[in-house]
Amino acid sequence: MSNYILFSLISFALSILFSMGGAGAGIAIIPILNFLGVGFLPARAIGLFAGASSTITSSIMNIKRKVVDFSFMIPIALTLLLFAPLGAYSSKFINENIAKFLFMILLFYSATMMLYGKKKAIFKNDSKAILYIVGATVGFVSGVLGVGGGNILIPLLILLGFDPKKVAVTVSFVVPFSTLSSFFTYISYVKIDWILLLCISLSAIIGGYIGNYLMEFKLKPKDIKKIMALILYILAFKLLFHFI
Repeated sequence: MSNYILFSLISFALSILFSMGGAGAGIAIIPILNFLGVGFLPARAIGLFAGASSTITSSIMNIKRKVVDFSFMIPIALTLLLFAPLGAYSSKFINENIAKFLFMILLFYSATMMLYGKKKAIFKNDSKAILYIVGATVGFVSGVLGVGGGNILIPLLILLGFDPKKVAVTVSFVVPFSTLSSFFTYISYVKIDWILLLCISLSAIIGGYIGNYLMEFKLKPKDIKKIMALILYILAFKLLFHFI
């Protein structure tokens, strides 16, 4: 019982912080669960559901606001929804140490992009074909690692020359649904502690709602992202020590 309370508090705090920074907390919840004794595969499945739970409200809000560009969104949505479950299924054939190593790289990448990522394009691009390629690649990789993929997708699309605002809105709309599709694939072969899943998901939903509310007080996103990046760096180095 005490473990469920601890995990719920961790999920709650991280969901507040990460939703204030415009991201899902799953990327941080997964390694913390694993460090605290939850298997890496179940941790990924639980982290996926928690991340989707805390961010799906933003998807609904974006539809109501009519700010989603469906012509831009559809190629990304289709490929993510197809390839994320494929990656999730493939993960059961990947050695756990390899998966952890790849996850560590993702943590370093995400933290570095939060601190130093530039919102300037390297290329000028408006090709729909690129959206299909990027969506398929990121969908598969995110499925394997058990993350939503937003941390990979947003900076990559911006670097490829797509409008940052359009990218942010589209990714926040699509990722929760692709994340759920990966989750349902994971639970087809992973044994889940459903009480733990419920505790973490409920706390993630509440924390995500509070974080979105706190954003209205014009807190500085740069300061929030510095804290988020610090957490991800700590988790990445903790994983690195696993290989030393």
